[in-house]
Amino acid sequence: MRLLMIGDVVSQTGCDFLASKLHDIKRRYKIDVTVINGENSASGNGITVHSCDFLTRIGADVITTGNHAFKRRESVQIFDSVPHLLRPANYSDEVCGKGVYTLDMGRCQIAVVNLMGVIYMEPLANPFRTADEILSGIETKNIFVDFHAEATAEKKALGYYLAGRVTGVFGTHTHVQTADEAVIPGGTAYITDVGMTGPEESVLGVNKEIAIEKQRLNYPVRFMEADTPCFINAVIVDFDEKIGKASHIERIIER
Repeated sequence: MRLLMIGDVVSQTGCDFLASKLHDIKRRYKIDVTVINGENSASGNGITVHSCDFLTRIGADVITTGNHAFKRRESVQIFDSVPHLLRPANYSDEVCGKGVYTLDMGRCQIAVVNLMGVIYMEPLANPFRTADEILSGIETKNIFVDFHAEATAEKKALGYYLAGRVTGVFGTHTHVQTADEAVIPGGTAYITDVGMTGPEESVLGVNKEIAIEKQRLNYPVRFMEADTPCFINAVIVDFDEKIGKASHIERIIER
């Protein structure tokens, strides 16, 4: 089977561009399952009822998030009502939503796990221990993890920690696609960061002049999304659904 993982979609501009390309990408690469990180899919950041529904309608089988999951007041309503929308599993059980979704494909099941790093991030539960707890309760061998984290060392460590235990570990959050995609020992597809989907000539999706002003002068500014041509960062993984092992991972960039 073949899974497509799309990096953080930024704002309505990124959503619209993805909508214009996703059908062709899925057809061209013969995609069976599509996972999209949608934590920045609303204008500004966060995710709303509208952006969640939009990503679902254009072809997301599972939507993952991260540290912006609860930026919007309507988050409680979304995460408690949309089964295939995930928030990081290492939030407390008292927080709305869940961090694992199992997709029934008929001939097999595919589980998607959403975790968040704790280095330079929110002080959540330890993602390594949380992963252990989650994996003990998943029955399918086909398991993919979106690890939303800042530190590359933390992502690398979790990737190797889960090697042979999951089918794929995909880093998200930095919005910059890394060039270290590999099938690591045990048949686990890995990449430190999938990248982003949105304005390419920008600073992580933000208007570059505004981002420069903020960092050069350390002056309060209002971030606005860049109005430049978009691109899509993603990875494609080939895996054997009978044993839950990956055989190939490929980065793609669509402009």
